[in-house]
Amino acid sequence: MTKAELIDGIVMKLNMRKKDVAPVVDEVFAQIKDALSKGDKCTFVGFGVFEVRERASREGRNPQDPTKVVVIPAKKVPVFRPGKELKESVLDAPISK
Repeated sequence: MTKAELIDGIVMKLNMRKKDVAPVVDEVFAQIKDALSKGDKCTFVGFGVFEVRERASREGRNPQDPTKVVVIPAKKVPVFRPGKELKESVLDAPISK
């Protein structure tokens, strides 16, 4: 699903105008992004948690020349942990090919 498909789904479900829904969706994403950039968690009960985790520095190797060791620096990464209801809805969904 893309952002445009999300907006279209909300428009159809709530019978609203696209120009009214799009700014709300954009603002939701902006609020999540701002909270994560400050180091806060975004918890949505039943859906999941967005948070920032620290990834430690580590050594990496070039597969073409394994003798060369490269240090991969530490960094912060956004992480999503699905909530119980989301996990259950995915487990109950039929598998399509």
